[in-house]
Amino acid sequence: MGKKIKVNCNQAPAAIGPYSQAIKVGNMVFTSGQIPFNAKGELVSNDVQEQTRQALENIKNILEEAGANMSQVVKCTVYIKNMDDFPKINEVYAEFFDEPYPARACVEVARLPKDVLVEIEAIAVID
Repeated sequence: MGKKIKVNCNQAPAAIGPYSQAIKVGNMVFTSGQIPFNAKGELVSNDVQEQTRQALENIKNILEEAGANMSQVVKCTVYIKNMDDFPKINEVYAEFFDEPYPARACVEVARLPKDVLVEIEAIAVID
């Protein structure tokens, strides 16, 4: 395993616990789950699509800080509060990724940090 490098991005919310926004190891970047808070730490909205967009914008900004971009994402995990929101989340998700889409898991959970509706994490491989 290569050296672990902490990624710190001012364009995404700071970690709210003992974890890093992302870790870069070699040519791989592993983001922590991103919730829909802006860089100031404020919840953007109670709308699931706006929350999804903000979570993905946070991932995009963190990846860029690490020298990667959204086209290099190979895997995402999406945690949602209500599986009925799946189509709405997919609509926004598709705005951020092109074919071939990253592999993905989507899981309905009982509760997310700060009682948000969605949390997304990603793994990217830098070419």
